[in-house]
Amino acid sequence: MTELAPKQRPKRPEFRNINALTDLPGYRLPLAGLVSILHRVSGAIMFILMPFIIWMFDTSISSDISFARFKSAFNVGMLGLPGVLWKLIALALIWAYLHHFIAGLRHLWMDTSHEAVSKDFGRQSAAFTLAVSIGLTLVLGAKLFGIY
Repeated sequence: MTELAPKQRPKRPEFRNINALTDLPGYRLPLAGLVSILHRVSGAIMFILMPFIIWMFDTSISSDISFARFKSAFNVGMLGLPGVLWKLIALALIWAYLHHFIAGLRHLWMDTSHEAVSKDFGRQSAAFTLAVSIGLTLVLGAKLFGIY
């Protein structure tokens, strides 16, 4: 009779209390998860810096004088901040836009294609998204800082 009884499985450990300071630093996030988090971060950066984006657009197209003032903000500085800092803010916006756009296309592709919903595609498309967004940011950053 005891041969027919099901075997008892060992009880799995339960983790109910996760300590963010001790448990999360050791957690290795997959590349697709990192791209997903960066997609949210890039959207938040663009939303928070929306007044700066509107100012840049308005100043650059209003007149020749305002465009010269716009250029001097990036070359000399403005509001007591050096021009390099304004260029770094613009570079952060460039990265945020590029990453958000490419990651958004990745998410749309995954929403429309059943073949795209796999661990292998997620890893490959996440690596592609990071490589292209960082690569294009470096190219446009070189142009912004006058390297070419």
